[in-house]
Amino acid sequence: MAPEDIQAISTDWLKGIEVASSMGDVMSFVDHFLSDGWFRDLLCFSWDHRTLSGLENIRRFLSEVVDGKSRLEYSSLRDFKIDDHTINAPSPFKLPGSQGIEGIQGAFTFSITNPAALGRGFFRLAQDSDGKWKALTLFTNMQDLIGYEESLGNQHGLYEGRKITWEEDVDAKFRAIEADPTVLIIGGGQTGLMCAARLRMLGIRTLVIEKDARVGDCWRQRYPNLTLHTPAYQSSILYSPYPTNFPKYIPKGKFANFLESYAVDQELCIWLSSTITSIPIYESSSATWTVEVQRGEQKVILNPKHLVLATGSGGPHIPTWSGMDGFQGALYHSDFHKDAEQFRGKRVIVVGAGNASGDICQDFVAHGAAEVTLVQRNATCVVSSAAMEKTRFRPLYPNNTPIEEVDFRSNSMPLAFLLQVTKSGGIEHMKMLDKELHDGLRKAGFNLTWEVSPGSGEVGIEGFLFSRFGSRTMLDIGCGELIIEGRVKVKQGQDIGHFDKDGITFKDGSKLSADVIVLATGNEPVMKTARALLGDEITDRLLPPEVWGLDSEGELNQVFRPSGHPGLWFAMGPFGTARFLSKHLGLQILARELGIA
Repeated sequence: MAPEDIQAISTDWLKGIEVASSMGDVMSFVDHFLSDGWFRDLLCFSWDHRTLSGLENIRRFLSEVVDGKSRLEYSSLRDFKIDDHTINAPSPFKLPGSQGIEGIQGAFTFSITNPAALGRGFFRLAQDSDGKWKALTLFTNMQDLIGYEESLGNQHGLYEGRKITWEEDVDAKFRAIEADPTVLIIGGGQTGLMCAARLRMLGIRTLVIEKDARVGDCWRQRYPNLTLHTPAYQSSILYSPYPTNFPKYIPKGKFANFLESYAVDQELCIWLSSTITSIPIYESSSATWTVEVQRGEQKVILNPKHLVLATGSGGPHIPTWSGMDGFQGALYHSDFHKDAEQFRGKRVIVVGAGNASGDICQDFVAHGAAEVTLVQRNATCVVSSAAMEKTRFRPLYPNNTPIEEVDFRSNSMPLAFLLQVTKSGGIEHMKMLDKELHDGLRKAGFNLTWEVSPGSGEVGIEGFLFSRFGSRTMLDIGCGELIIEGRVKVKQGQDIGHFDKDGITFKDGSKLSADVIVLATGNEPVMKTARALLGDEITDRLLPPEVWGLDSEGELNQVFRPSGHPGLWFAMGPFGTARFLSKHLGLQILARELGIA
């Protein structure tokens, strides 16, 4: 299709939907969608994240009454303009899968009347049976509240009258934050730090508390051979790309040091070696929390208006089997794996078949363990790093492309629709690329799956990420080859019977003897961490069933959106999720502080 035709079709469709929006005409607005179209809205029509599929659901949502008007009329999106100046200018697209859906996609900008805000959208148009161009997907996204846009700070580095230095300015800001933080972030890992950086740019006083002695210790303290499993260009931190000479897969220590420098560079106010010592109390009348923090030897009472839990994926999940106390070798969870060298020449069992299991098996092989056996309790979704690079990472993140533009386009896709496309054959190319790896793993007795549950459809690694936070997946960076070569043996162990002094006995009577058993059995649900921190009364008010996973519409449960309890937020997820949705967390908090939410 010629560029001028793409432009004309995009402009014509956009003009039509703008007229419908400005007039508050719900039926006309909905008529611009295909019958099976999807609409994803982040904060433009409600202070939440919503995904609607099908004309009736879209119509019902936009018809809901807000202050005596329909949502469409109340929000009153206007001033639609094609975004011609970025990589997201109108262009052709074709989705993978058996349906072979293709059409035209592109970004546009608009303004929002209530509240006064600026927005940006993304459309994917396809032809209906009559040849008319209509929306397969439409994304509307709040960018900024007018008058409260992200501040670039003092870009000159010169202070009024040169009476103060940069150091004095930062110190004064830190003292103001510590005296009266609006937001308290619990957890100083990459997600907590990105949220703090975003909130700072929105002018919101934010204090981070971190239990460890240094920023980055949550990575330094993990197993020695850990690297990021996603490439650096996809895993960058908000506002701060990695140096161009960084390795493609960043080692944990280097990444930890980068986080430490990031906290300094972004001027984040952080209390280290600090923990909450009692259950926080929420005062409805003042809409504030009372939080007691142990900061080193000092106890401090804080009264923030918002708590953000950025505590990661929960503590180690340690199953219990009879006889574990009687095992005479070393037994520990993968979170506590430190030194494979001390077990050189020993027999090792690793229970679990995900990313941590693969890394730790590699570590033991590299350090001369006599025998390494991986016990697989459930089938695993295995994708090689090379296949991910060819099908997911590099196509989405081309060289020299602003990552903000990539994040915007990626998040414009409704998650439930993405899984629907994947189920229709969207992972076939990836599976083909990994055919030799998968055939070798099966031959070695390793069970594979691409379904989160039997018969639910092949959703691949994205489906496991959205529903299980990546549990039961392995992004293979070398363990697969060790399994195929027989240097890591595989034992199917759905039915572990009991432990004894020498190892593990299975219910079928078979036995594995070992000197070391590592439980690479994942982490506890975030809600369990929240309950331990917040107590039953607060946790029972949170939206069920769990933090993370997809709700009935296909949005992530509670993450970067209302939790069910006022002033309480959850922040977690992969790098791209935190980079993008940290803005939406900030806008929701800012709107509440302005009294317009």
